[in-house]
Amino acid sequence: MSTTPEAQGSERVATNDAVRKTFEIAVKLSCRPVITGLENTPAEGGFIVASNHLSFLDSVLIQALFPRTVSFFAKAEYFNQTGVKGRAMKLFFESVGSVPVERQRQSASVEALFELGSIAQAGHGVGIYPEGTRSRDGRLYRGKNGVGWLAVATGLPIVPVGLRGTEALQKPDSRMIRPTKFEMHVGEPLQFEQLGKKHPLPARRAATEQIMDAIAALSGQERVARYNAPPAEADG
Repeated sequence: MSTTPEAQGSERVATNDAVRKTFEIAVKLSCRPVITGLENTPAEGGFIVASNHLSFLDSVLIQALFPRTVSFFAKAEYFNQTGVKGRAMKLFFESVGSVPVERQRQSASVEALFELGSIAQAGHGVGIYPEGTRSRDGRLYRGKNGVGWLAVATGLPIVPVGLRGTEALQKPDSRMIRPTKFEMHVGEPLQFEQLGKKHPLPARRAATEQIMDAIAALSGQERVARYNAPPAEADG
């Protein structure tokens, strides 16, 4: 029996609210974050979170603090390690809504975008970083067209997020996490006309630029007109 793309997308999201809530409490107690705009999260239906990207921890922070589950891609190796630690990692990433993706697949690839779109159209929240990779200098780089594709292909609300200070929680190339205060600002959803998967490039580009403007207003970052070059080691 065949299933629709939306049903297949829904099946990829396995969450555990108890684990997610526990992590939320731990983050709030240890970091005392400043959080604004959570009321802008749609109460029902699919939605797409578009955020700046400063730290390896950004995804799980958004997943823990948002009132609804937000699915980000996470490296498949987080889900298939052995032993007690491996099982705990798998439980955690599944609980916060992470979706395993093979290391060689990039989150901006067509296949991955289709999958994010399917999950969102099944009524869930998904997350994407328009810059494609972490900013190593704290500036906001030009957004890639993947977020614009999702916006006009699905017609679902785009929820912009501006993170501030999360890079201090875990320095680049370090496994040490240092609890420290950070900020997460959630903006009003942006709505674009649904044009389907095959749509004009100018519409996709215009949507991307509008989304990046909203993120910049929330994050307060200096803008960079070029794309961010990924480091030698691919980001999570």
